[in-house]
Amino acid sequence: MLLKTFGWSFAVTALGLVAAVFYGGWAAFGVVAILSVLEISLSFDNAVVNAGILKKMNAFWQKIFLTIGILIAVFGMRLVFPVVIVAVSASLGPIEAVDLALTDKDRYQELVTDAHPSIAAFGGMFLLMIFLDFIFEDRDIKWLGWLERPLAKLGKVDMLPVCIALIVLLVSAITFGAHAHQHGGTHADKAETVLLSGIAGLITYLVVGGLSGFFEDKLEEEEEREHEAEEAAERAGKPKSAVKLAGKAAFFMFLYLEVLDASFSFDGVIGAFAITNDIVLMALGLGIGAMYVRSLTVYLVREGTLDDYVYLEHGAHYAIGALAVVLLVTIQYEINEFITGMIGVVLIGASFWSSVRRNKQLAAAGGESEGEETEAVPTA
Repeated sequence: MLLKTFGWSFAVTALGLVAAVFYGGWAAFGVVAILSVLEISLSFDNAVVNAGILKKMNAFWQKIFLTIGILIAVFGMRLVFPVVIVAVSASLGPIEAVDLALTDKDRYQELVTDAHPSIAAFGGMFLLMIFLDFIFEDRDIKWLGWLERPLAKLGKVDMLPVCIALIVLLVSAITFGAHAHQHGGTHADKAETVLLSGIAGLITYLVVGGLSGFFEDKLEEEEEREHEAEEAAERAGKPKSAVKLAGKAAFFMFLYLEVLDASFSFDGVIGAFAITNDIVLMALGLGIGAMYVRSLTVYLVREGTLDDYVYLEHGAHYAIGALAVVLLVTIQYEINEFITGMIGVVLIGASFWSSVRRNKQLAAAGGESEGEETEAVPTA
């Protein structure tokens, strides 16, 4: 099972590392290995959230996610996206941007760094909306009950997540603009860029998430009707009818996954420049990491890990919220990628530990449901 799920990841790792050696020797091998670990650590929370969505899809769409999806993730986000950033920010053509990435790496890195505010604003707002929609929803199982219960009550206010997200964006844009003005005003126009990019991220979330939710609701209604029809047929002694495939629902959930993956990739792509400005090594390292994130997502779905460890999804969403804040803060301040990665690891690790404790408590109580739990994770 492990080999079947991670087989492609192992193969891509071997090919990528060999390619790195041929491209730049053992130094390049080390850089690609470090980038791979960086991508996996920064995107582990991505895998957990993806699994929560992917488990609603059938085996066909899971395969699409691992094939077409990985092409989009690796070539789209880890190779094409950095080049597009440079092309747009520097008003260059795609071919010129590629040439710049390969021949003038320092200038390429400088242009990508200049484009960071707009990237951070877009990705930060998209991820912030995911987090806000999660914590304002009333759930049967609560991880940090002392926090999630009052937030669930507040969530009954219409459009509250959108209002909060827009306030956060406005504060970020104003703060950045004031900071730029104090430093000579050379980047004062970036405040407008942050605002527009953030709104674009919000609109992207609302459109893709809204379409996904609409078709997911249609899918549930269709499944309910099919279930009722099957029960009626069974009572009448007739053969069960075939379950219809909800292609539109699966497609929009797939689209949602890809946009989500893209948003999670922002910090990895930008963080990679702290290690290397070589576009080839960056694509190899981040591509290998992306493969493991994809395989880990499918593994979590097929093993039913999210059902066994019920707080993992909570931890991942809190990690998303933390990453959203980090991205918005990096509009003005630099934050070490190690800190960014560790925030996600700590939150998911804590949620996993809480899930294990819950399972032990349930086992000791004879498997009885504990209803709405849990309070804050106790500190050691």
